[in-house]
Amino acid sequence: MKKHLMGIAIGLLAGALGISFAQKKSSLTADDYIEIQQLYAQYNMAIDSGDAEGYAATFTPDGVFNNFNGHDALVGFIERWKGQMNGGNIRHWNTNLAIKPSADGASGAVYLLLVDVSKRPPVIASAAKYTDELVKTPQGWRFKKRVTKGEGAPPAAAPKQ
Repeated sequence: MKKHLMGIAIGLLAGALGISFAQKKSSLTADDYIEIQQLYAQYNMAIDSGDAEGYAATFTPDGVFNNFNGHDALVGFIERWKGQMNGGNIRHWNTNLAIKPSADGASGAVYLLLVDVSKRPPVIASAAKYTDELVKTPQGWRFKKRVTKGEGAPPAAAPKQ
């Protein structure tokens, strides 16, 4: 009987620990995945059109893109980036988006191709990978931190802080 009660107690304790760990694990809804995908699209549309405020709005107010920290620095990055966009003919194309829940929201990773659409046929100008930390705010999902790691030859004179 004592062994039986001990077994029940251990089982209950293990179950309670499992529930505790499960409650701490974050999860994302189908709507979260769709909203995050839309955030990636909004980011690309804003940067490609040179919309500095729209670009900065895809980040939290203290958001970080590589070495650019906060709203004003993000706006300044786009103002400088416009000169590198070949007259608005560079497009950010993302592929293989992977989103996972994290303790603070979500993490994301996606491949980037910079495509020069002024050429016939269009030409891949550069390739990179974004690694992202995302958080859900009252305004929706936003990038908290975004890091780019170039792949292949570096793009010509990307703006630096």
